[in-house]
Amino acid sequence: MRSARPALILAAAASLAAMLALAPSRPAQSAEGPVRVDGSSTVFPFAEAVAEEFSKKNPRAKVTVGQSGTGGGFKRFGSGEVDLANASRPIKAGEVAECAKRSIEFVELPVAFDGLTIVVNKANDWAKQMTVEQIRKVYSADGGAKTWKDIDPSWPDERMRIYSPGTDSGTFDYFKEVVVGKDGKIRGDMSVSEDDNVLVRGVEGDRNAIGFFGFAYFTENQSKLRAMPVVNPKSGRAVTPTHDTIEDGSYAPFGRPLFVYVSKPALAKPAVAAYAAFMLEHAGELAEEVGYVKLPAAVYDRARANLASMKTGTQFIGPDGKDVHGPIAETYR
Repeated sequence: MRSARPALILAAAASLAAMLALAPSRPAQSAEGPVRVDGSSTVFPFAEAVAEEFSKKNPRAKVTVGQSGTGGGFKRFGSGEVDLANASRPIKAGEVAECAKRSIEFVELPVAFDGLTIVVNKANDWAKQMTVEQIRKVYSADGGAKTWKDIDPSWPDERMRIYSPGTDSGTFDYFKEVVVGKDGKIRGDMSVSEDDNVLVRGVEGDRNAIGFFGFAYFTENQSKLRAMPVVNPKSGRAVTPTHDTIEDGSYAPFGRPLFVYVSKPALAKPAVAAYAAFMLEHAGELAEEVGYVKLPAAVYDRARANLASMKTGTQFIGPDGKDVHGPIAETYR
């Protein structure tokens, strides 16, 4: 994914004391030791890019990046096995509670925008656009759709093959909440995988297939698949996921922010602190490079300030315990 990319021109890193008010002043080039990262397969291309660039400047730092899914990453994060958790959704109350059991405070860092992309086979020339309600008929347990004709009478009477990320995936969680609601149920007769490349191959190989995953995986495979325009519930206009429509919010309701959570105890290790600071310094350019969309500059500024001041906890669960929704520029402070 990262072929033929020009080298980044990096400014000298500010001292860790100045950036994070943690350890004695130390230039980023001297960072050494393990940095353990795991979580979302959607965020993986971004995390891999950060790890690659960081390791060039810090060859004695040993960065490992896993992709066990958002839920799987939070399990390892809450048990103290990893230093940073990549997530394609905000952390859940239960996951916060697991962290608290081990006294693991964390700093929440948004890093990019994504557009959850509904994909079909290139040979599908009948479904020009879909509404959220039609997508619900495909994926919900009570939707009842088995053939394309069940979705629209003018579409073929051919059985659909349905693909989905695994249930440990934050992409699955986000999709489920948007399409069927928190209390709704997704159908059980799907082909499921935590590996997005498996989903790509499945949809590519069957003209009646439909699936979904992050925008970066679509852009990497757009010669093999077609992105389905989704009707914006507010405007009534069918919108295709693109860099511009994700950034301006018109690709709704499937546009979403991506996150990295960093353990406060782990930030006491110079290599982890240097990695987190480096990630935020270059988040926008690396997000764009791997196919996602950079956040507004003001959001990155807030994230850097929150990291420096060790502002812990999530901003996406309110005092009443309910999830907080809204544009990232308004909800993240």
